[in-house]
Amino acid sequence: MIVEGDVLAVLPTLDTGIVDAVICDPPYNSGGRTAAERRRGSSRDKYTTGRRGDLRNELPEFPGDNRDQRSWGYWCSLWLSECLRLTVPGGSLLVACDWRQLPAASDAVQAAGWVWSGVVTWVKPRHRSRPTRGGFWRQTEYYLWGTAGPVRTDHEVYLPGVVEATAPAATERQHPTEKPLELMRELVRVAPPGGTVLDPFAGSGSTGVAAVAEGRRFVGVELSAHYAEVARTRLAAVQPALDAQEA
Repeated sequence: MIVEGDVLAVLPTLDTGIVDAVICDPPYNSGGRTAAERRRGSSRDKYTTGRRGDLRNELPEFPGDNRDQRSWGYWCSLWLSECLRLTVPGGSLLVACDWRQLPAASDAVQAAGWVWSGVVTWVKPRHRSRPTRGGFWRQTEYYLWGTAGPVRTDHEVYLPGVVEATAPAATERQHPTEKPLELMRELVRVAPPGGTVLDPFAGSGSTGVAAVAEGRRFVGVELSAHYAEVARTRLAAVQPALDAQEA
């Protein structure tokens, strides 16, 4: 299910304790530490590059990527608090961020009431990441793992803390920041089979596609009308597989 609307308006309308895991990729506002950095181009230009006329340049903008770090952290604490209310005791949160926003994200997770339980590292192949002269490759992004109180004990699963996966090629993406299904299928397993995964920033629906493929239910919220429709289309294509498993 995809609900179109602002996360702070939609989440309060949902019932308490209805989801087993919250897995999301909010706008990072990446590089937004200074006013100059926040003004640099569009959200599409920040996350994809290419020749004029390339498919990656035709992807519509996505909103909400121009906050500075302080306002971003405060905003995150608001919707993360609602996510906590919606999550069953012991359920998990996985919220994506990059190295710039890691400190602010960890503050927001804890301010919202989640128990910060670890960090899952997404490693990108070196040929798809950025080298730094005199330093280290920026080939990782992160999912902060939080739990709604003590971690649940009725779901026995052992998941890796490091996942290597290649992001979709820019010409194949349906969203500028689309995550690889290989990564998302690993993450959604933190919810028990048949459980419900919530993504408050559904984008093109990759979390939902992964959830359905792994036998989980899915609820997504998306502000952009364009990407909400893309997500619905992708989910409609894979939903019959879940229905067949339940039959």
